[in-house]
Amino acid sequence: MGRDSSDEDDDRRKLTHQNDTPRSSFQVEELEPQMRRRAKLAFNKAYLFALVLPILIVLIYFSSDIGSLFTSDISSFKFNTVSDRTRESQLQALHLLNQQQSSLLSLWNHTFVSSNYNITAVQFDDLKAALLTQITLNKHIQQTLLSPYKTGKTLQNGTALDSDSAGVGFRSCRKVDQRFSERRTIEWRPKPNKFLFAICLSGQMSNHLICLEKHMFFAAVMNRALVIPSSRFDYQYNRVLDIEHINDCIGKKAVVPFEEFMKMKNHHAHIDKFICYFSSPLPCYIDGEHSKKLKSLGISMGKLEAAWMDEDVKNPSRKTVKDVEEKFGSNDDVIAIGDVYFADVERDWVSQPGGPIAHKCKTLIEPSKLILLTAERFIQTYLGSSFIALHFRRHGFLKFCNAKKPSCFYPIPQAADCITRMVEKASTPVIYLSTDAAESETGLLQSMIVLNGKTIPLVKRPPRNSAEKWDALLYRHGLEGDHQVEAMLDKTICAMASVFIGAPGSTFTEDILRLRKDWGTASLCDEYLCQGEDPNFISGEE
Repeated sequence: MGRDSSDEDDDRRKLTHQNDTPRSSFQVEELEPQMRRRAKLAFNKAYLFALVLPILIVLIYFSSDIGSLFTSDISSFKFNTVSDRTRESQLQALHLLNQQQSSLLSLWNHTFVSSNYNITAVQFDDLKAALLTQITLNKHIQQTLLSPYKTGKTLQNGTALDSDSAGVGFRSCRKVDQRFSERRTIEWRPKPNKFLFAICLSGQMSNHLICLEKHMFFAAVMNRALVIPSSRFDYQYNRVLDIEHINDCIGKKAVVPFEEFMKMKNHHAHIDKFICYFSSPLPCYIDGEHSKKLKSLGISMGKLEAAWMDEDVKNPSRKTVKDVEEKFGSNDDVIAIGDVYFADVERDWVSQPGGPIAHKCKTLIEPSKLILLTAERFIQTYLGSSFIALHFRRHGFLKFCNAKKPSCFYPIPQAADCITRMVEKASTPVIYLSTDAAESETGLLQSMIVLNGKTIPLVKRPPRNSAEKWDALLYRHGLEGDHQVEAMLDKTICAMASVFIGAPGSTFTEDILRLRKDWGTASLCDEYLCQGEDPNFISGEE
C-alpha cells in the first residue's frame, strides 16, 4: 500500500549539506610516543598504497602483453569466449585486489589511532571515509571482474574472494556522536501573560512542524509562552505530538494549546501587535482566507506591520538573535509574527542536535507516546533491530526535481543500484519503505534490489488486519486512518532505523533527519538517495 508521506514537501526546501552532520571518532587506547610515530608512518604509507593500487590494477587489466609477467593456474574457472591473455590479466587483477582488500581491512582494524595523529577529528574522519570508499571500490571491482565466471570464486593460491568481507569486517555505519554536552542553548523563561501566537501556513505537516520549532525559538528569545494554533486553522497537533511533553522537558508552562489560551481570554483574544517577519509575497505570508479564519475563531487583530520591507520567502536573509530582539521586542501581551518556515535565524544554533533551547529531554518536538509505541511494535513484528529505512518520494516529484540542477528524480534501476550498495555497506537484511509510489514502481524496485543472489525485502505497513496487534493502540484511541498520524508513524519508524536513505528536497525527509539527530540514532551512512550522483536520464521540459 503506497504511503502519502511525500506531500509534505511542496515548498522550496533548502537541504542541509551532508558535511553539516557531525561525525564520530574512534575510541582507542593511547600508544607510547615511539609507537605513535611508527604507526603514523605506517598509516601514511599504507594509505598512499591504498589510493594508488586501483590505478595500477586498471593498467594491468587493460595491458595486452601483461600475461607474460605472471603465471597462474586458472583451471578453477570455466572460460567461454574471453581470450587467454585477457583472463590472465583479470586473474592477476583479482589477486592484487584481494591482497589490497586484506591490507585495507588490516589498516581499518589495527592502524587507526586518531587521537595520536595530531590532526583534527574532521580531517581524521575524512581519511576514514576515503579508506572506506577504497574498500567498497575494491569489492565492486572484484565482483565486476568475476561476473563472466559463474563457477568458482577462488584463485590458484586458494584465497577465497569473500563477497561479505568488506561489508561485515568493520562497522562502517556506526552512530554519529552528536556531542550533546557541547550544545549552545537558550533558557526559555516565559513571562506571565505574555504570548506569541504561532501561525504556520506554508506547505504540509512537515513544513508546519519546522515552522513550529522556529516559533519556539522566537518565543524563548522573547520570553513568551507559545500558543499552539487551533485545529480549525491548522493541523490537529495533539493527535501527532505530545504537547505536555514539551512543557515537561522545559520545566515550565512554555506552550499553551489554543483552547486553553482562549479560556484565559474569555473566548475572545486580541493580537496586540502583528509584526510580519516576511513582507513578500504577502505580509506575514497570510492571505485573506486565513485572516477570516482567525476572526471566526474569536481572534481580532490590528494592521499588519513589516519588520523588514524587503524580506522575501524566496530569498530570506540571515538574521541573528539581536535582530529578532530589536524588531519583535514588545511589552504587548499577545503578538504574532506570521509564518516563519523560511526564516533563516541563527542557522547553526537552531539546527544543532537537540535544538537551541535548554531542556532535559532528547528533543522537544517528537511523536506522541501512542505513535512511538506503535512504531516500536511494528519494528518488533516486521523488521528487528537492523534495518534500512527508505523514504522513496515519487508522486509529483518528477517535475519538482527536474526544476532543480541537478535533478533529484532517479530512474528505478539507478535507484535500485544505489540502495543495493547501501544494503551491502550496512549489512542489513531488510528495508522499510515509506513511499507514495505506485505499485508498478515499487514492484520493479523490489525485483532489482538483489545482493549476492538474494532479494532484499522491501517492507511497507500493511492495511489493518484484526489478526495483527501491532497497531491496536491507534485503533483503540480512534487514530486509525488519520493521514497525519500515519505520516508521523512512518517518520518514527524511519527515525529508529539503523540507516536512513532520504529523498533530496523533501521536508518529510528533513524532519526524519532531525529526529534521528536529536534521538542519537543518526548513522554515518545516512544519506540522500543516490547522493553525489546525477540521474542517468532526464526528460525534457514541457
